[in-house]
Amino acid sequence: MQGVLSGFAVIAVVIGVGYVTGRRGYLGGQARDVLTKLAFRIASPALLFTLLAEADLSLVFSGRLLVTALSTAAVAGVFVAVGAVRRWGVGRTTIGALCSSYVNSGNLGIPIAVYVLGDASLVAPVLLFQLVMVAPVALTILDLATAGGKQPLGRRLLTPLRNPVALGSLAGVAVAASGVEIPGPVMDPLTLIGNMAVPAVLLAFGISLRGSAPPLRGGERGPVLLAVALKSVGQPVVAWALAVGVFGLRGAQVLDVVVTSALPAAQNLFTYASSYRVGETLAREAVLVSTLLSVPVLVVVAAVLG
Repeated sequence: MQGVLSGFAVIAVVIGVGYVTGRRGYLGGQARDVLTKLAFRIASPALLFTLLAEADLSLVFSGRLLVTALSTAAVAGVFVAVGAVRRWGVGRTTIGALCSSYVNSGNLGIPIAVYVLGDASLVAPVLLFQLVMVAPVALTILDLATAGGKQPLGRRLLTPLRNPVALGSLAGVAVAASGVEIPGPVMDPLTLIGNMAVPAVLLAFGISLRGSAPPLRGGERGPVLLAVALKSVGQPVVAWALAVGVFGLRGAQVLDVVVTSALPAAQNLFTYASSYRVGETLAREAVLVSTLLSVPVLVVVAAVLG
């Protein structure tokens, strides 16, 4: 359980620093917007490029990744169906679907993979799948949904290439696939810039909590409850059922896919919501509540399947 607790402790401390910073006004009234833009337009693309440029793309075709992909599609599909029936709007529904299925595989998933699963590389397929497939598709939908009015077909087709996060991910995959080795003088500055991404996201998230109402008490109660239920319970249950009943995985392999599926919604989803000015309250509350719930969920998963 050391990995679970240490991973959450790191996140809690940085978010707490952000909250105090926002409450005291140390960085001014525009701090959250500046940090969000820094993470979304500069630091995150650099981080994703450096991670994916040196990644083993063969992990994308692993059997465990199929479980992750199918469980992600299942719970996201449920949220999309409910959002369509309730007419929550394309942008808001997209954010909710991400909060239901897009796990915190980086700053929380890595330490948990090390201490609970014993191998940090086990989280790599989830990270690659989300960065290469889920994020570009979701961000393209958000781009189109928030563009305002019709766009020419050519502009729509080029939407992924205008999004900095998607562009950084795709560029990293292209470098990894080509086998080209980026020289140190080029990679080192990108790595340094990319290292700002996670702290910026967490600080911006902490600042956003200043003056906000307690979760599950506002107008987003329904979407938040649905997203949290799907993320904290639905996705790990679906992953377990697929792993055991469809793919015939056993033992440690089942534990691996269920633990990674039980990780909470990623903090960078709030960055996406803030950047597009859609579903911000939904993203903030879903990330916060799913993070709190994931502690007992991960403890139970590790105790039952470990």
